[in-house]
Amino acid sequence: MTVETVTPKRRHRGKPRGRDFPPVALAALRQLLGDEREQPGLQRRDLLIEHLHALQDAHGHLSLLNLRALAAYMNLPMAAVYETATFYAHFDVVHDDQVPPPETTVRVCDSLSCQLAGAATLEAELAAGADPARVRVIRAPCMGRCDTAPVVEVGHHHVLYATREGVEAVVDTGHYHPEAIVWQRLEDYRGEGGYGLLADCRAGQVTVETLTKMLEASGLRGLGGAGFPTFKKWQFVRAEPGPRYCAINADEGEPGTFKDRYYLERSPHRFLEGALVSAWAVEAEALYIYLRDEYPGLHRVLREAIAELETAGLSDPGYIVLRRGAGAYICGEESAMIESLEGKPGKPRHRPPFVAQRGLFGRPTLVNNVETVYWIPLIRQRGADWFAGHGRHGRRGLRSFSVSGRVRRPGVHLAPAGITLTELIEEYCGGMAEGHRLAGYLPGGASGGILPASKADIPLDFDTLQEAGCFIGSAAIIVLSDQDDLRLVATNLLAFFADESCGQCTPCRVGTEKMLTLLERDEWQVAELERLSQVMMDASICGLGQAAPNPVLGLLRDFRGELAGHNVIVKG
Repeated sequence: MTVETVTPKRRHRGKPRGRDFPPVALAALRQLLGDEREQPGLQRRDLLIEHLHALQDAHGHLSLLNLRALAAYMNLPMAAVYETATFYAHFDVVHDDQVPPPETTVRVCDSLSCQLAGAATLEAELAAGADPARVRVIRAPCMGRCDTAPVVEVGHHHVLYATREGVEAVVDTGHYHPEAIVWQRLEDYRGEGGYGLLADCRAGQVTVETLTKMLEASGLRGLGGAGFPTFKKWQFVRAEPGPRYCAINADEGEPGTFKDRYYLERSPHRFLEGALVSAWAVEAEALYIYLRDEYPGLHRVLREAIAELETAGLSDPGYIVLRRGAGAYICGEESAMIESLEGKPGKPRHRPPFVAQRGLFGRPTLVNNVETVYWIPLIRQRGADWFAGHGRHGRRGLRSFSVSGRVRRPGVHLAPAGITLTELIEEYCGGMAEGHRLAGYLPGGASGGILPASKADIPLDFDTLQEAGCFIGSAAIIVLSDQDDLRLVATNLLAFFADESCGQCTPCRVGTEKMLTLLERDEWQVAELERLSQVMMDASICGLGQAAPNPVLGLLRDFRGELAGHNVIVKG
């Protein structure tokens, strides 16, 4: 008997896996972004976030239909596009069964400085009076305008010193704050000697070694928070084989920090010269500027300033690449910023290797802060001794303090390194606000810890606050008074950290949420809080989880009596 073996016919999939989308969606995408078939460079992965911004700006949200079309356009898995789009707070991903958000979005800043200025009440009033079909009112993290708290953003425009009536008028009339920034143009900057240092560097009249020694003598350090000596960072990157890159981190998301915005709004060309000199020093293939999305006015300023440089022949077209963040505090961490520049979710990398060894696109990368490079042309012009000659109480240099909270004159105050809070308030801030008495302060923003009024005479600088359990970070000073509820201060800060955790590591993702839950109780168990803090500090991948417990530990150390006055029972 013969048995026939029948080979089953192979079934062919008629189309790729995944959900289909109509060709018209891809055609519309090509009209918005350009035809990737004619310009293959538009498919580069590092452009993903830029393309998402273009879609968000055009439609007010990101539909799954457009995300599928974008995945096909960029030849990326839909999972990669979706993961990136949903990671960032400023992208509104709308699923097929969801209704798109209203045409107008009102964001109320809920940072500590704005909370002290009444942001919670303002948000409640706006939400109660808004027509949900036309306007949605949501909370948002620090917008970098703490000196004009409370701050509201309508659409993508800031309303400063916001009130309910003022915001409602803006929504009704559409007359947004013009974001009018009066900045020093290229001609005026060159008229006072600007770009002279860059010209001397390129002409060989200033060598890298000479400039490095000058920076070492000046004592210039990283002013984004870490305080690492600038000249050493240059040396580390130069020691690595090329090609190399330079990236400037302008994503100052630390609550209470706004100094970088202050300098960019006034003298973008001084910043650009310092950045170009830094890129020259490490022979960078390109200079990337990562600017936070909360500064829409500065995007325009920097685009125009870069265009002026290219027109004047001071920078090759395309050498300076301006990239737009999308609302993620974690991208202030240098490796997370680089991940974002590559078009990915901004999750910090494990180290080593450090970004100086393997950074942007896997190449050695110099990462500096805005204010750090801002000072380089001035130090060259006035001398290292000029910069180092400032200082008090044995410290050297200048510090730009972003001061907000209960003072008469909040703002950016340039003062000697080592100045005390008492001196800073009296000499630069006009004293405490009317009717308020100093109770405590945050010397380095949300992550820098909290100190009591009894420690207001500690010199404010790198390396001076560690013994008190704090650090200066980006020099964001938030001043608290005897009228402030310390439990609300603590829960505000921990809610921020819990919301901004990237979720990559368990100690931070779970730890911040757990700590917030513990702080919302009437009884604070010291042993439990301290044990959780230690785990977060020891095991978190990056500085967010490591520093999140600092304000809580400060309150437990120095404010137990005050906490009792705010109906918090501290046990242990």
